[in-house]
Amino acid sequence: MDKKVKQPIQVNLDKDRVYFWCTCGLSDKQPMCDGSHKGKSEKKSQSFRVEETKEYYLCTCKLTKNPPYCDGSHNS
Repeated sequence: MDKKVKQPIQVNLDKDRVYFWCTCGLSDKQPMCDGSHKGKSEKKSQSFRVEETKEYYLCTCKLTKNPPYCDGSHNS
């Protein structure tokens, strides 16, 4: 996956599972964290759960005001 992707990524997420969203942009597994920030960035992953099993659009530009979800901030 190209780490420079700035569009949201559609992912299927399962209810009650813990996920770790990448906040630094260094992960090769965007939009999820793969630990690439360790030793390279002060940022840490953000854990989250969803209330419903379904498709979600997660932010890759890291500008969203509603992390980890895309809010269209990449358009401005």
